[in-house]
Amino acid sequence: MRISIFGMGYVGAVSAACLSNDGHTVVGVDPNTTKVELINSGASPIIEKDLDALLKAGVKNGTISATVDALEAIKNTDISFICVGTPSQLNGSLDLRYVRYVCEDIGRAIKDKADFHVVVARSTMLPGSMADVVIPTLEESSGKKAGIDFGVCNNPEFLRESTAVYDYNNPPKTVIGETDQRSGDILVELYKGLSAPLIRTDISTAEMVKYTDNVWHALKVSFANEIGNICKSVGIDGHEVMDIFCKDTKLNLSPYYMKPGFAFGGSCLPKDVRALRYKARSLDLELPIINSIMDNNQLQIDKGFDMITSKGNRKIAILGFSFKAGTDDLRESPIVEVIERLIGKGYDLKLYDKNVSLAALTGANKDYILNAIPHISKLMVNTMDDALAHGETIVIGNGSSEFKEILSLASDQQVIVDLVRISDKQSIEGRYDGICW
Repeated sequence: MRISIFGMGYVGAVSAACLSNDGHTVVGVDPNTTKVELINSGASPIIEKDLDALLKAGVKNGTISATVDALEAIKNTDISFICVGTPSQLNGSLDLRYVRYVCEDIGRAIKDKADFHVVVARSTMLPGSMADVVIPTLEESSGKKAGIDFGVCNNPEFLRESTAVYDYNNPPKTVIGETDQRSGDILVELYKGLSAPLIRTDISTAEMVKYTDNVWHALKVSFANEIGNICKSVGIDGHEVMDIFCKDTKLNLSPYYMKPGFAFGGSCLPKDVRALRYKARSLDLELPIINSIMDNNQLQIDKGFDMITSKGNRKIAILGFSFKAGTDDLRESPIVEVIERLIGKGYDLKLYDKNVSLAALTGANKDYILNAIPHISKLMVNTMDDALAHGETIVIGNGSSEFKEILSLASDQQVIVDLVRISDKQSIEGRYDGICW
């Protein structure tokens, strides 16, 4: 395939070299004549392992060249990658001027081009940048319609400096956000030789995936450092602790706990977070991440409460109020806090949870409901139908399987607030409201 790549910096140079090595013909485009001359001489404009050798081989084979002439590059290629920088501005927002300039160049070039040309954004941009900047600029400059007259994709990169060539050839995943299937099909061809999961999605999701990855990496580094600081203060080897932590790929390094939803609760997590936070304070340690966990959890409880009260209904049915499905444990259940706040505001509630039955509760659970929250027991009903018959707003408080069909059971006059995602549907105004979807 004939490919033009705009921006011969870190991502662009690596992408050009690796695509050339895969047998494609690549033209690098950059206004910096020094970079252009370096690439045309077979030298790398950046320091990166294995990149020099790939560029030298590509120039020798005639599969890599570089130019300052954007119009000529687009005229002689079928697909263009945008790999220019998106630096931070003082307020933290992105400076997209270079992306806009490139889109103007590409748009002018494809204006009179009869062939279907695909434009792929590989630059890191916040969700909405493609829809607000890239596509409008391309359409305005070309006089054509994205997804019809030319293609647009977002293709985030997952390259680490110093191992970028290896990462390109061994990606954790390949993500393609597409405006239309034809564009996605063309881009898929470039990666058919890579052994990695291929995900095709919409453009905004692809944009967000890149930020989710990078912020998660930053969080992991910072979290490990906070644990290490505690460990050193109490005479423990922080590396050994984290090595053991990482052995658990079932819960710790896994998809578990990684689904957006309601707040955490139960008898373990809140207690242990508070205890470690207390220990850090006693050691005079500043741990902003660990210290913020409970505050963050409270914000999600507040969000759930606001979702319920914003519907304007006074009669509320709560389905599931133990801290998670499959248990009768109400201790530190976040939905119980929401219930208590609703009661305090004068809402008319009915509560249903098949696992929470006064007759079956014993020990700590029985003491908790009878002594700590006795007012809640009076609001409990024996069947889900009883709760549904009462509620104008239906709240799904945990993921019990019996709530899966709630959308078909509720009437058109009832609105559902889902805190756990019992359905794959996204929020529907006036009918179904998911807390994070």
